[in-house]
Amino acid sequence: MKNSSHAVPGRLFCFGLGFSSLALAERLLPKGWEVSGTCREEDGREAIAAKNISACLFDGSHSTAEVSLAVSRATHLLITIPPQPSGDVVLGNFREVISQAKHLQWVGYISSTGVYGDTQGEWVDETAPLRAPTDLNQRRVQAESAWLQMGRDHDFPVMIFRCVGIYGMGRNLLDSVQKGRARRIDKPGLVFSRIHADDLAQTLEASMQKPQSGEIYNVSDDCPCSPAEAVEYACRLLGMEPPPLVPYEKAELSPTARGFYTTNKRISNKKIKQALGVVLKYPDYRSGLNALLKNFKRL
Repeated sequence: MKNSSHAVPGRLFCFGLGFSSLALAERLLPKGWEVSGTCREEDGREAIAAKNISACLFDGSHSTAEVSLAVSRATHLLITIPPQPSGDVVLGNFREVISQAKHLQWVGYISSTGVYGDTQGEWVDETAPLRAPTDLNQRRVQAESAWLQMGRDHDFPVMIFRCVGIYGMGRNLLDSVQKGRARRIDKPGLVFSRIHADDLAQTLEASMQKPQSGEIYNVSDDCPCSPAEAVEYACRLLGMEPPPLVPYEKAELSPTARGFYTTNKRISNKKIKQALGVVLKYPDYRSGLNALLKNFKRL
C-alpha cells in the first residue's frame, strides 16, 4: 500500500460528483477532509462549489490536466461513473495517472447488484455467480475485473460495492408519488432491494477506515419487498391515494424500466455488517421514508 503524510485526514477525489458521492462528502467534510471530483457541466460546478467541494469538468471523452493533478494528490478515489459502450471512461482516460499516484490508500468502485442477474427470488451474497442479463451489467462485470486487476498491478487496495436502488433526500418515492410519477406494477413474487444514501456513505467510510484489497461488498438494506408495497407506504405517508395496480404484462415500460422487473433476487448484506461493522441507520424502506418525510417539501 502507498502511504502519504498530509495535514488533513484525507483527500477524496470522486469520478462523478453525483448522489452517492455527495452523500459521502457530507460525512467527510465536517471531519476535515478535502473533497473534489468531476462533473459534466459548468452549471453543476457552481452548485457543487457552494458545498465546499472542488469540481473539475470531465465529459468522459478525454483526460484533462486539472483532473490529473487532483488524482495525483488524492489519498482516496471513488468511481461512480457507469461504464459506457466504449468501456470504463475513467480507466480509458486516466489509467496512467492513477497507476502513478503516490498517495492512494483506497479506491472504491460503485457497481450494481444487476451483475447477478435473476435468482428467482433467492438470497444472493458476494460469492454468487455473475449472470449479467443486460449490456450495461455485462460492462459492469468487465469494469469490476479491470479495476481489481489495476489494484493488483499497482499495489493499492480496490474495493467493489455492488449497490441496489439508492434513495435519499431529493430522490425517493415521496417525490415520485407527489409528482405523479410513481407506478404500482403487479408482478407476483417480485421483490426489490434498496439502500438509503446515508447508509451507502457510512459503508464507504467504514471501508476507508479498514481497506481490504480486492474485496466485494453488497450494499443493501434488510428488507427486500415488492415495488408496489413501497409505493403504497409512501402514499400513506403523504395521505394520497395510491396509483392503480397495473399487471406487469400490460404495463407500458421503457426497455430500461422493464429490465428492473425481469430479475428477482434478495440481496444479502451480511458482509458489510460482519466485515465492516456497519449498523444500518435505515434498515428498511419504512424507516428511510419516515425520516425523509420530516424534511419533505410538499407542493
